[in-house]
Amino acid sequence: MAARDPLGGSVSITGQLSRLLRGRTAQNLLALYGVQFANYLLPLVMLPYLARVLGPDGFGMLAIGQSLAQYLSLVVEYGYSLSGTREVAQHRNDPNRLARILSGVLGARLFLSLIVVLIAFSLGMWVPVLREHPLLLWSGVFWAIALGFSPIWYFQGRERLRLVAILEVLAKALGVIFIFLVVREPADAYKVLLVQGWFAALASAIAWRWAWQEVGFLWPDFSMITTSVHAGWRIFFATAFISFYTSANSFILGLFVPPQQVGFFAGADKLIRAFLSLLQPLIRVYLPKFSHLVEHDPLAARSLFKRNTLLLLFLGVGGTIAVWVSAPFAVKLFLGHAYEPSVEIMYVLGLIILPVSLASVWGTQWMIANKLDRELTKVYIAAGLINLILALVLIPRMGSMGLAAGVVVAEVLGASAMWLVLIRRRLWFM
Repeated sequence: MAARDPLGGSVSITGQLSRLLRGRTAQNLLALYGVQFANYLLPLVMLPYLARVLGPDGFGMLAIGQSLAQYLSLVVEYGYSLSGTREVAQHRNDPNRLARILSGVLGARLFLSLIVVLIAFSLGMWVPVLREHPLLLWSGVFWAIALGFSPIWYFQGRERLRLVAILEVLAKALGVIFIFLVVREPADAYKVLLVQGWFAALASAIAWRWAWQEVGFLWPDFSMITTSVHAGWRIFFATAFISFYTSANSFILGLFVPPQQVGFFAGADKLIRAFLSLLQPLIRVYLPKFSHLVEHDPLAARSLFKRNTLLLLFLGVGGTIAVWVSAPFAVKLFLGHAYEPSVEIMYVLGLIILPVSLASVWGTQWMIANKLDRELTKVYIAAGLINLILALVLIPRMGSMGLAAGVVVAEVLGASAMWLVLIRRRLWFM
């Protein structure tokens, strides 16, 4: 597959891949793959052990706790992995501005952590499954806050990820070792979240100290916090609604079906998300570069958009085929014979790989770099609401398969809406 870019050069998949092997981009890409390995592939190493030790019921309970924790972590994180990265990339040579950005984000996250605790108290009183398992709830809240506090966005914006990536990988690897040591029976499901929380908190504390050593520490004041909240609120709402069809689905499913059925869906979903995680470093490593090029070299930015779209189209189609071929073997290997219903769920969820791949370029890279936060937020809100509505309609009728179908519809409609926005704003250059 090849095309001509605006600069007159030939654009090919192999040419694009060769570009990734050179310079700072290659170093940051390898660092992001290290973080992605820690975030998704290390838990995949644990998956066969936890699926068998906890059983479908215990594994379903863990999935509910993880789903809630990941959603709550988005409240604390507040979209700064995107908006914060963009701000740091645009002001990377101004230490005073960087110190104010760090201070504003810190103050905002402390305030948001209090909101998360209040939300958890309410859920603990009104949701039966959480009321009956308080250790699972509060271990998940602790992990959510620790996870949301990570300042990796700062180092990503400065395109210096190697050291902090090593720290994150090391922390999560140690967490995996401790989980193998302390989780022995279904009742230990909460310990998975507790251990992950402790090591996430340790890594975040060390990374914040490194950031302050570079630009200095400022106590957050009200103006810094409000500036930070205002800068990130659109992207926060976008990521919050994205999570209706990513992080929150297992929790939503658990409100309607037994934990065993949640376990079947969560097993398939984790395998799909682990595959999608292989694409994410290709997306995130280019966000600061897009943000810089859009401001200083629009022609080069358009060329990069074109190359990345072709690359992710190729990888999305190949990934879908790979999932369909490998689903029976993957379920047997990672989950075990007790999870056979997960195979059919994987067949359906495999359809999201292509729209997710393209939406990552069109939305996470291109729309954010062009400051189309408002349009992107509208797209994600619409897609999230569609997923939620379909879940409420289809789960009572079709169970986990209905939820899987709703996720696919939401992803396809979301990617299509981004494409239409880019055409309408004259930012489509294929």
